[in-house]
Amino acid sequence: MMKNCDDKITLGCSFDCWYGYGIKQPVSVDISVKTNSHILICGMSGSGKSFCENILFAKLAEKRPDSECYFADYKQEDNFHYLRGCSRYFPYKRTLEALDSVYGILQKRQSGEDESRKPVTLIWDEYVANILALQNEDKKKAATVMNRVSEILMIGRSLAVRFFCSCQRPDASVFPSGSRLNYGIIMVLGAPIQSIYEMLMPTEYISRIEDREFRTGEGVLLLQGSELHFIKVPMVRDVERMQELCIRALTE
Repeated sequence: MMKNCDDKITLGCSFDCWYGYGIKQPVSVDISVKTNSHILICGMSGSGKSFCENILFAKLAEKRPDSECYFADYKQEDNFHYLRGCSRYFPYKRTLEALDSVYGILQKRQSGEDESRKPVTLIWDEYVANILALQNEDKKKAATVMNRVSEILMIGRSLAVRFFCSCQRPDASVFPSGSRLNYGIIMVLGAPIQSIYEMLMPTEYISRIEDREFRTGEGVLLLQGSELHFIKVPMVRDVERMQELCIRALTE
């Protein structure tokens, strides 16, 4: 039986409850089509960004087993090596094929040719690095790619098309027309430089971080641009199960 699309997924545990009281209080979010569930994960090397990306991918796949996912893996790091044999896994120079597939689905749904609303998710690891490299090769193509991503971010929610990307720094140059503000779920992990917070969060929210120091897998979560949390992403006990869910989402 298909699970309820209104169900929530847990993104992590409350940082303050974990360290202040030893309590694992979950921080959850609705990922149904009625909410903005585009996801942006930021963090410098060693922040736990890829680890968190794997976990959230598995959670999305488990919650909606009927969903169709595409994975664009620009750097082909070892964190996603287990996905390399999947039919909807697109490494390095092929990342744009993943975008073409998902953008094509978006257009068909927008035109009415496709009336289905099965969830479709494009996961793009190291999106910013990919776009910056593309800009050096072909500025016109890079602009087309960024505009298509912006379109997915702006109208994808009502058409059940989600964009989930990770990067080190969310530079404005690769998020045209303020599109980096179109994410309903923003996570900043590790101990980033101040400018990363300033790119993504209102000043009054940044001041609430105070003297908290985040380690690998810990950081700041902003939901729907207005709900601030401090989170810790727990370790995964069953890595095989996590990988199995992700593989299935890219194959079936």
